[in-house]
Amino acid sequence: MSKQYDRRQVLKVVSATWAAFFLPGAAIAGEGGPAEQDLEIRVSSVSAHTLRLSIFSAKGGAGAVPDDGSLVREAWDGPVTRFSGEFAQHAVKAGDLSVKISPSPLAFTISGADGAVIQQLKVDRASGVVSFTTGNSPLLGLGEGGPQFDRRGSVDTMKRGQGGYKLQTNGGRVPIPWLIGTAGWAMFFHAPFGTFDFSGADSKFLPAGPEAAYPLDIFFVASREPATIMSEYALLTGKPELPPRWSFGYMQSHRTLGSPEEILAEAKTFREKRLPCDAMIYLGTGFCPNGWNTENGAFEWNARAFPDPPKMLAELHKDNFRAVVHAVILADRLTGRAQDPCDVAKYDETEAGCYWDAHRKDFAMGVDGWWPDEGDPLNIASSLVRNRMYWEGPQIDRPNERPFALHRNGYAGMQRYASFLWSGDVYSTWETLRTHLPIAVNTGLSGVPYWGTDIGGFVPTKEFTAELFVRWFQFGAFCTLFRSHGRTWKLRLPWGWNTGDPGPVEIRNYGGAAVPDASQLHNPQVEIICRKYLELRYRMLPYIYSAVRDCTLTGMPVMRSLWLHYPNDAAAVARGDEYLWGRDILVVPVVEQGATSRAVYLPEGDWYDFWTGERVKGGREITRAVDLETTPLYVRAGAIVPLGPVKQFTDEKVEGPLTITIYAGADGAFSFYEDDGNSFNYRKGEWMGIEMRWNDARRVLKMELAGGSRMLGTGRREIEVKLGDAVRKVMFEGKAVEVSF
Repeated sequence: MSKQYDRRQVLKVVSATWAAFFLPGAAIAGEGGPAEQDLEIRVSSVSAHTLRLSIFSAKGGAGAVPDDGSLVREAWDGPVTRFSGEFAQHAVKAGDLSVKISPSPLAFTISGADGAVIQQLKVDRASGVVSFTTGNSPLLGLGEGGPQFDRRGSVDTMKRGQGGYKLQTNGGRVPIPWLIGTAGWAMFFHAPFGTFDFSGADSKFLPAGPEAAYPLDIFFVASREPATIMSEYALLTGKPELPPRWSFGYMQSHRTLGSPEEILAEAKTFREKRLPCDAMIYLGTGFCPNGWNTENGAFEWNARAFPDPPKMLAELHKDNFRAVVHAVILADRLTGRAQDPCDVAKYDETEAGCYWDAHRKDFAMGVDGWWPDEGDPLNIASSLVRNRMYWEGPQIDRPNERPFALHRNGYAGMQRYASFLWSGDVYSTWETLRTHLPIAVNTGLSGVPYWGTDIGGFVPTKEFTAELFVRWFQFGAFCTLFRSHGRTWKLRLPWGWNTGDPGPVEIRNYGGAAVPDASQLHNPQVEIICRKYLELRYRMLPYIYSAVRDCTLTGMPVMRSLWLHYPNDAAAVARGDEYLWGRDILVVPVVEQGATSRAVYLPEGDWYDFWTGERVKGGREITRAVDLETTPLYVRAGAIVPLGPVKQFTDEKVEGPLTITIYAGADGAFSFYEDDGNSFNYRKGEWMGIEMRWNDARRVLKMELAGGSRMLGTGRREIEVKLGDAVRKVMFEGKAVEVSF
């Protein structure tokens, strides 16, 4: 590609404009052979940074692109101009971008405001194959799973589901055709669905076949600012909704259940041991011999485990646990919405209105959330209907309570329904853990901010040791979904590695599965380390919840590629084995067995070791010594990090100030966010925001109430501000205040 364009010249916002050309299509030989077909080409401006390229075949009838549910809207308003007959080369203005259209071969050269070429797309008329410049920078995105990290050099069929690509190590595949060129562009291939081939100097997008080639619908985004690219994707597919705060606490998943007394005792043990936890998740019968329901897909309770469901759920609620239950869909399609009336006489599980009705009796008993499993046969539209159903359905009966659902499937736009996603039935190996770091990054870049794994891996192997579980647990503490699950499930309990009991074995029909060696099952250190990271997670909730709120406003994920904040640092952009947790904290999980050190790349600027406070110069790779209880964490200079007291559950009222730690060395800012954590009242202004600004030269922190927010509770907030060993105490009452050091 030619020289990089200047981002400052593409910042202005312009009104949407459309230009379209009708091409009668003379016979042109391309990759698919000679073809004579009329094509209609539309180039439209979505924003200053985004254009839409749509190509229709007259054979299929020119018109609208089929709606799969991924876009916020089907069309962006604007006049359409048509040209008939043979055409010469044309130039089209679309926002701050320009498109030069060449007829033979059909090509689109996209330039920035300064005239510098950003990307060139060539379309073979017969086959619909799109070629584009690969470039010399990493290509990221494309959803959950698949070849990792940089997509260059791979061929990705974009196959959906657990059979998509290397399930054991890479997990289930949720392909999202949102491709990010870290040189400053991105493309969303809205239609059709197809394969990406990045193996050559020019990359290719190949539709499933000539009959599926048209309409071709591509959104092209250009900006040197990664935050702008992410916000433009949110403009197209929607901003994430805000889940309940408890969903960012720890969740303990179960498989084969014991007696009702044992079920409640396991929950009470968390409270007795003072190990923070917010949710108990129960698998269904059929996936295990004794689950919460009577059989796979049923909504009737299993009396062996839950003889009195309302009473047992009330007991869990009394101990401040949420109850989440497993559900599967037995149909291979789903249509409509949860609010649609269901004709009981003609009950049809493929209708969302009918299928959701089956949930409502259990929901009324006190179920707090759902774990929709399976669904691999569902097409894109059906997957999104299911995502939407689990967001809108609960609001029918609890209109002012934010729902929670943990999905195995989804697509672009699932973030609009606050859908959580996990990576499926992976194996307990070190390779799986290593691979999931870049998967986390690419999933976040693909617009799915709420994500995690089965901590420890779903299928135990000979590699499943106390050490692997601890390292995975540490990684899980820095995933938006913090949840342990898997076979030999009692080893997923924080204290499970010191009881001698792995729980039901459940490893038949899994090649390479194994029960951990008995010598591993009397290790008291595991619980101690799990406690450390559980307590840290809960102390960080003010920081995490603020980052989640920022995600809902900007589309920036919580688990962030280094590219998002250091796009000009090639070494940072190429790093897939570490990530930013929010804006300010660098997380570097240990993923090697027996590691005594970890290579850490620190981007430009100064960084502080979170554990020791040591200040380290960035822009280089360092080696950090580690022991089993240490995952390297670094905080950038200029960061303002709010921490709360240790809690046993997210809504616990604990006396103590909000602690604000300042990491000196650069100016900084932080937007602190708080609401009731459960309702939609924040939409009505029932939230508190504190805008914090650190002036490093003056050594002054300024705090003021965010616009549109108000003080909550008593209208006063005790805040403790720390800078190194210095501490200042402040009573914030909504008026601007400065804290000097």
